[in-house]
Amino acid sequence: MDYGQPEGLAVGHYRIDGIGGATGGENVSVPQDQPDDLVPIGTPIDLDNCAREPIHIPGSIQPRGVLAVVREPDFTVRQVSANVGQMLGRSVDAVLGRQLSELIGPDQAAKVQKAASTFGDLRQRNPIECDVDVNGQRRPFDAILRREPGGVLLVELEVAYGERPYSFPNTYQAVRSSVEDLNRADSLTELYDTIARAVRDLTGFDRVMVYRYDEDYNGEVVAETKRDDLNSFLGLHYPATDIPAQARALYEKNWIRLISDVNYTPAPLVPAIDPEVGAPLDLTYATLRSVSPIHVEYLQNMGVRASMSISLLRHGRLWGLIACHHYSGPHLPPFGTRVAAEFLGSTLSLRLVDQFEDDELHRRLSAQAVLSSLTAATMDDGDTLVSGLLGKPDLLDLVPADGVVVDIEGHRASRGAVPPPEVVSAVAAWARNGNDDIARTEKLSQELPALDIDTEVASGALVLNLPDGQHVAWFRREVLRSVDWGGDPHNKAIAVSEGDDVRLSPRKSFERWRETVRQRSDPWTPSEIESAEGLRRHLVESLYRRTRGALRVADLLQRSLLPQSIPTLRDWQLSAHYKPAAGDRVGGDWYDAFELRDGRLVVLLGDVAGHGVTVAGTMAQLRNALRAQLFAGATPAEALTQLNDFCVHLLPTAFATAVVVRVDLDSGLVEAACAGHLMPYVTNSVPVAVPAPIQLSAPIGVKGASYAPSAFTVDPGYGLVLYSDGLVERRGESIDDGLERLAKTLGGAGDVPASSIWTAMASGHTDDDVTIVTLRRL
Repeated sequence: MDYGQPEGLAVGHYRIDGIGGATGGENVSVPQDQPDDLVPIGTPIDLDNCAREPIHIPGSIQPRGVLAVVREPDFTVRQVSANVGQMLGRSVDAVLGRQLSELIGPDQAAKVQKAASTFGDLRQRNPIECDVDVNGQRRPFDAILRREPGGVLLVELEVAYGERPYSFPNTYQAVRSSVEDLNRADSLTELYDTIARAVRDLTGFDRVMVYRYDEDYNGEVVAETKRDDLNSFLGLHYPATDIPAQARALYEKNWIRLISDVNYTPAPLVPAIDPEVGAPLDLTYATLRSVSPIHVEYLQNMGVRASMSISLLRHGRLWGLIACHHYSGPHLPPFGTRVAAEFLGSTLSLRLVDQFEDDELHRRLSAQAVLSSLTAATMDDGDTLVSGLLGKPDLLDLVPADGVVVDIEGHRASRGAVPPPEVVSAVAAWARNGNDDIARTEKLSQELPALDIDTEVASGALVLNLPDGQHVAWFRREVLRSVDWGGDPHNKAIAVSEGDDVRLSPRKSFERWRETVRQRSDPWTPSEIESAEGLRRHLVESLYRRTRGALRVADLLQRSLLPQSIPTLRDWQLSAHYKPAAGDRVGGDWYDAFELRDGRLVVLLGDVAGHGVTVAGTMAQLRNALRAQLFAGATPAEALTQLNDFCVHLLPTAFATAVVVRVDLDSGLVEAACAGHLMPYVTNSVPVAVPAPIQLSAPIGVKGASYAPSAFTVDPGYGLVLYSDGLVERRGESIDDGLERLAKTLGGAGDVPASSIWTAMASGHTDDDVTIVTLRRL
């Protein structure tokens, strides 16, 4: 199937070569190479495999000219089309393996050789005007040259028509007024209409259409000029299956394609395989390249006798086509006319790019102004980001939508029509699972089919993924659209209503078929996505700046609550060491050591779950409450009970662990209690330290918990080591392994201070904050 020819303009599965289209194709990625799943050469092509036909190597040409494959630099003919006898009066055997002069005569061969030897870019020199002796008569031919890799020169000889000599200045004069009209056009519609009229006036085709692609390669006819008696295709849509990937790749390389007579008999290349490379010849750039028999069959059934297409490109990528049909008989515009039409297509491509980029520039400038205002509104760290984003202007001015939800810094707010909170949470989770900074969809109900989503509120979503599960989400409601297809694009049957001998039915294909598209929102445009990306960058920077500032405050708060000094004791050694979490994150560790009025020593260590400013504030309250209870005379168990009551009633979301010991420095008697904390170790000269005999109770923050007292004596030469979980936890390792390692490290440690334990155990191996307190009786 020659999908490189959209001129078929058929529909659904019937259309073998249709006119796909688009709304600009700005984000379409077109394959640059042929697909990998093409059927093997020689495979019979039918309706099932035509989408995988290797259309770039058909092995034959259209017989309006002769193709010779010439080897440079000796200009020996190594392949030639079989119609050389009909066109030039030479036999294949008389040409193959001989000099080019045997094909076109010495004088004309000298012209071709001179052009090929002198110029690198042969396309700019085409055509070479030749007068070839054909059976005793001089006939004018246009020699079209193309240099291929491996020393191959393609020489295509077309019978010359039209005014001669051909020249680029003459080409420009032929289209000068049309180019001026294109330059004066100030809208896309005017551009489309102008080019359709200009190409028809220039080439004489019965119908000329302009169509464009959407991002899925569905096509739409956006302009048309035609004979009055022809039915109109204007406004019809065509599915993306009409032009598969290998055809789009050809369109990007060869910008113009002509079938001058759909009833032609293909002229095969002789020999079929290039003898020097052992492979069929790639005819991607050949003017005479033959087309698929399936495509020819369809054109014949729909009454088209000749067709031509011109590629429309944006930055080298295909986004639309100019399609030409002729119905009254074969039609062969002269080479110069075709070049002029191609020039018009290139001019339109440039103007469309200019128009698109001018429209994009205005949209971007407007969006940038809104983004600048939002950025300024969120610079005040004394105000929440949410209030800045939903002020004037707000997020709906940046990205138009029906509603927006902001969930940042623990604040959640919305503007406009948004789904219920549970749906918003599900959409945010879906966006995070995509692992992209921005997630978007026009078909939310298809992305989350398990949710009962009201499409009148949310058919489309655009979500900014921010750190720590924070997000901004825009929502758009369903927009019902009626699409007029040139036939039912979902119908895979083959129409046979015109008789058993007709398998491709243009009558069925061109019946207007209307589809109502549901459960879709308006698409998110490239400029809107760009604005969202710019906002996300700013929000990430703002969150980082605010978080760094808050962490500095929290770090100062935490350090201010740690003891400035610890008591110096007679007959006892007391040491402490604190190390912040990796990245200077503020953790919940704290410790305390002070002497009571009666001379006893209190040592305690606690850990509030989490990190950040809130944790530092919670830690400060728990530390002060516990210190007050202990200083007032409460035993460790009583103090923890009172601390738990305080936490449950006044800090209901807090969760912490703690261990408290009160030591009689004369007798060595220790009173202790443990609230869910890792058990301190008793140290002496044994190889492995053992846990202190303290009964474990519930953590702080558990309603109704009670705390058991424990008592034991620290004899001379023995000590206690209190620590937080950061000392023994390592990523990918069980905490039991860390505890075992600590017990061995402390075995026989003697009077090793807390800082040395940190160096031996955790330096460079922990992500959490670490606190160590040691107490040893001399």
